[in-house]
Amino acid sequence: MKWTDSRDIAIALSEAHPDVDPMRVNFVDLHQWVLALEGFGDDPKRGGERILEAIQAAWIEETE
Repeated sequence: MKWTDSRDIAIALSEAHPDVDPMRVNFVDLHQWVLALEGFGDDPKRGGERILEAIQAAWIEETE
């Protein structure tokens, strides 16, 4: 996975952190959790605020 795979990342995060409310996750934690996902292999520096917002929005949508 790469940073641009926001939907796939959101699905993986919802499976890895099923008890977490994605609306309450700060971007520092979100960034670290994405980097820790199995199958993620992109430059950590590319995970900026806009990408993290897109991932968070997809994760919120995934949990609804």
